Amino acid sequence: MADAIDDDLYQRTKRLLEPGEIELNGAIVHTDHDGQEDVQMMQATLDVGDIIAEHSGHEPEDCYVYSGNDDPDFSSNQHQGLTLEDESFVWECQQLLRQGSFDIVIYYRASADHEAILEGVRDLGYEVTGVEGD
Repeated sequence: MADAIDDDLYQRTKRLLEPGEIELNGAIVHTDHDGQEDVQMMQATLDVGDIIAEHSGHEPEDCYVYSGNDDPDFSSNQHQGLTLEDESFVWECQQLLRQGSFDIVIYYRASADHEAILEGVRDLGYEVTGVEGD
């Protein structure tokens, strides 16, 4: 956790990764996008999702984003990356407006190349904090 900027957000993200049906890792992507930059925020989410897909053994073009607009269990800034073929889970995220800018809390299968994902997010120009599940 040496690179965690916000300990509370890190701990909350860590709890999301607690053992369930799928072993998960995650990342907190820190952006400078403010509350008026929702289009840029969504593009950042898509770009990060593409990196996760690539390092999870999927081609980004073989995945789509489900935003749950018709699902009462989804919040307005919650999105999932799913495969086109069988709608299997690739990633899920929440976009959180905190202290004037958005953070993306995103998690994905632990079998994905966690370090390569973090490096890819950094290459996009974002600060990122990796969170590993147990």
